[in-house]
Amino acid sequence: MTWLKPVSIDGDAQAAYNEFLRDLEGRLADPATDRSVLARDILAQAMYGRAYGQLLADAPLAALNLDARNVTFEAESYMATDAERFAQVKPLLWLWKNLDLTPVGQNPVTGIPVRRLLAGHIFKRVGRNFKCWQNVEFSVGYNMEVGDDVVVHRYVLLDDIGGIELHDGASVSDYVNIYSHTHSVLDGPDVTLRRTVIGRGARITYHSTVLAGSVISDDAMLATHALLRGDIPPHGIAMGVPAKVTRFKLRLPREYDVDARVYPHDPGRKANPQFPGPTPNQTRKPAPEENQVRTPQEQS
Repeated sequence: MTWLKPVSIDGDAQAAYNEFLRDLEGRLADPATDRSVLARDILAQAMYGRAYGQLLADAPLAALNLDARNVTFEAESYMATDAERFAQVKPLLWLWKNLDLTPVGQNPVTGIPVRRLLAGHIFKRVGRNFKCWQNVEFSVGYNMEVGDDVVVHRYVLLDDIGGIELHDGASVSDYVNIYSHTHSVLDGPDVTLRRTVIGRGARITYHSTVLAGSVISDDAMLATHALLRGDIPPHGIAMGVPAKVTRFKLRLPREYDVDARVYPHDPGRKANPQFPGPTPNQTRKPAPEENQVRTPQEQS
């Protein structure tokens, strides 16, 4: 059951959109398609209303930046990024990112179906009825595993370099950050990758953060502005910084796809060969005298 109601637009406009989507689907399915050319051509039309060749002649700086072969992504500098796999998805990530800045991306009638199509050619797995709103960022995209009826809202960061699972019916609210890598406190280049798992029907609410390796069970919830470093059991509601389970939903026990109490946790993989071993404990708790806030006058 949903609280949303269906909406419709002018029939001629919908027909034109459907034709565009069918053409895009066909070209993406064709192994002969040059994805960089496809992406730049669509962006030239959506952003500047002209063919790429004409734009290149009139405004070469604008045109060249539409071609993914002329741009770089942050992920390309990561040791953990699979260069071959990323090269396959890079043009589609560039198309996704830039279409979101146009009316095509801002319009749910076109934006959501386009993202759904692109996800099928970027993600490791994507189920039916994936609904993604605009301005969502991925690290590499190809380590995303998404189930059926998953919703991702605006301005979400999905750092999938170490892998992210979003199980059936999971909901990720606006401005959420979900990570799958961590940095050592003392040595920033010491990076560990850990898969992060969001269970079936789990809700990650507004402006919350999920750190790498966390497992959020089925039907669990992470509250607004919370910071999770660990797990949430089935039906649990975690709040605060750091997040702790403070309530449970009134549900009957059932079978779970993801139960953090028994679900396999990622032991972690090192991303930098200069730091091959497990990262040791590198912090301590403050002594009582170190834990007091001192005024500038007291410090002088």
